Amino acid sequence: MTHEEILQGLYDNTLVGNAPEVKDLVNQGLEDELEPEKMLYDALIPSLEEVGARFERGDFFVPEMLIAARAMQGALDILRPLLAETGAQQVGTYVMGTVKGDVHDIGKNLVNIMLEGAGFTVHDLGVNVAPEKFVEQVQEHQPDIVGFSAFLTTTMPMFKANINALEKAGIRDDVIVMVGGAPVTQEYADKVGADGYASDASAAVRLAKDLIQRKRSLVSA
Repeated sequence: MTHEEILQGLYDNTLVGNAPEVKDLVNQGLEDELEPEKMLYDALIPSLEEVGARFERGDFFVPEMLIAARAMQGALDILRPLLAETGAQQVGTYVMGTVKGDVHDIGKNLVNIMLEGAGFTVHDLGVNVAPEKFVEQVQEHQPDIVGFSAFLTTTMPMFKANINALEKAGIRDDVIVMVGGAPVTQEYADKVGADGYASDASAAVRLAKDLIQRKRSLVSA
């Protein structure tokens, strides 16, 4: 196979979520000395962006997004250490977790995979994460963004508790706060004082990039 055929195969198979074929093609690409960055930026990321576009148009639904994201994850598992060695451009650092009292993680995991695919370093804290844990991890990793996920209306008030904990620790202004989850709205995000809200995984990635750019341009201005 030519390099072009491998890249096209990676794009097509990620799109339909054929994880075994994606893994095989990544390994074949590496054997044929195809650069990891090329596979990521010329095939895998464009494919996942197309998945996001189809989701927004209503042509794809959550199951299709999940299987495509899993296929991408399999490729990233192989490529991540190689990309780290080559010093591939990182977009930013993201700390993510499902809030205290909530154990739902499908949406959060999907966002994490999309973020990683887009070039973010993601520290996933898992589910049922207490405000103190978020504070400790933000202090440790000094991320550009911290993301709070909630699936239940009863756990959404934890967004405010987490933001209050960041304020109390004196680090609220150091980090962008994004919130999301099935019952969350833009109105609610504004009410609790979050910097950003996204309704789905592909929107979350776009917004994360946008918020980081805006913050960096303010700092350099």
